[in-house]
Amino acid sequence: MLRGEEPTIAVGRLVGFRLTGLSDGRATFEMEVGPQHHNPMGTLHGGVLCDLADAAMGVAYSTTLGEDQSFTTLELKINFLRPFWTGRLQAVGWVVKSGRTIGLTECDVTDDQERLVARATSTCMTLHGEDAKGR
Repeated sequence: MLRGEEPTIAVGRLVGFRLTGLSDGRATFEMEVGPQHHNPMGTLHGGVLCDLADAAMGVAYSTTLGEDQSFTTLELKINFLRPFWTGRLQAVGWVVKSGRTIGLTECDVTDDQERLVARATSTCMTLHGEDAKGR
């Protein structure tokens, strides 16, 4: 995905975020926020922040999986720490714990001035073999 050789995440094209960094257990996404992302109060919609953080955490977790494995999210929690209107956001997701069945990820979403806009956590369940097919 980083080199443009693999398809991007479909929801990323819809919402407007993209993968900008990837390593073992870590993924970075960025997006330019504009008025199209606003809630009725005129700030960034919380669901968009959740999408961005969820992508960073999910891709980070996927780097820990084997060829015959996939995963599903069991729980997602986000804390909104400051309002955001327009500009660039960066989401860095990392794996806290990767077990045989259950894993934990976290993500910080920051603005251009490195202020924390949101922090998210996610519990993931690793799927193996037949359970992982088609997911």
